[in-house]
Amino acid sequence: MLVAGLGVGATACVGSDGHPLSAKPYDAAGQIAFNGPVGSQKADPDKALEITAEGDEGRITDVTATDAMGRYIAGELAADGARWHSTSPLAAGAHYTVRVSTEDEDGAPGRKVLAFDTDAPAKKRRLDVTFGPESGKYGVGQPVTAALSHNVKDKKARAVVERALKVETQPVTEGAWHWVDSKTLHYRPKEYWPTGASIAVRSNLEGIKVGKKLWGGDAKPLRLTIGDRIEAVTDAGSHYMTVYRNGEEINSMPVTTGKPGYSTRNGVKVVLGKEYSVRMTSASIGASDFYDKMVYYATRVTDSGEYVHAAPWSVGSQGNENTSHGCTGMSTDNAAWFYETFRRGDIVKVVNSYGADMDPFGNGFGDWNVDWKKWRDGSELLAGAKEGPTAVDAARLRPQV
Repeated sequence: MLVAGLGVGATACVGSDGHPLSAKPYDAAGQIAFNGPVGSQKADPDKALEITAEGDEGRITDVTATDAMGRYIAGELAADGARWHSTSPLAAGAHYTVRVSTEDEDGAPGRKVLAFDTDAPAKKRRLDVTFGPESGKYGVGQPVTAALSHNVKDKKARAVVERALKVETQPVTEGAWHWVDSKTLHYRPKEYWPTGASIAVRSNLEGIKVGKKLWGGDAKPLRLTIGDRIEAVTDAGSHYMTVYRNGEEINSMPVTTGKPGYSTRNGVKVVLGKEYSVRMTSASIGASDFYDKMVYYATRVTDSGEYVHAAPWSVGSQGNENTSHGCTGMSTDNAAWFYETFRRGDIVKVVNSYGADMDPFGNGFGDWNVDWKKWRDGSELLAGAKEGPTAVDAARLRPQV
């Protein structure tokens, strides 16, 4: 019977060259030469890795080189299998495993596994990354930030950095990094974060060559979760604030905003923090008219000191006229409700004020006042690329180092 015949007569599959396909590869140590370090020596990460076939008895068929973090070194194999060399920089302070496949003149497969370490860079030339904010739960407007320990101005170096900074979201959300300056990047999606989203941020930069004598350093991963979409819209013309949760109105209250000469900034701001009590003085903003007050239930929206806070002294003006020095004032009860309802990352938008527009950077988080095209143009990887998921996926799938 056929089954019996297979059981007795078949011992292994055979390739077209007559060699069993399951045959154990031979040790190719004598068939290749490697320019890596010997013994306990460490390799210079600035030098390319090279593996060559020795003699005329065989050739190299494949080479894979990975570090302990699973990052591959890109490389190029000659058509005749005589030489393979790396085409991307090695990481500094890394341990590498190199797997070399060969075949002899009869087509029999050979294998050799090599391992070596690379020199670590001097600490003062390590590009460390500090992600922000601290891990926790935030509102839908919270940007992710990356602060670098050294200036990065060269475009190629910026591309290396940006490619190594990973933002993974559930659900998947289109987003992009934007270079604020040579030491700061911000990341945000096209629209506000989805409610309930989870965000994981990490760096793949450690040991990677960024530029001349500059190598990637440490970075602590970051995890954020996103709460409901809480948004306040303050109409400085009508002197009313309307608050929405997930698109539905949940409160409306009379307010007073900045008077002439101190008009509140227009635009989208992000809650930066909350303080039960804050001392506010005219000296802090250079006001000509003197004041010195303890303010309660203060929710900060700019670095320069713009708050939403209790202003019991202006209750008569709230809903009627603007009398503050730039903050949004309301009754104590309403301020307490606002203080308890809003968290860091929630949205506070001001419209119809005579004030200037909110600065996108440098006074808190004005990131949402930058349109999406201009935001993407601030990315070294996406600037000028076609908008949409395809462009984003293409950037993510570029060769990693």
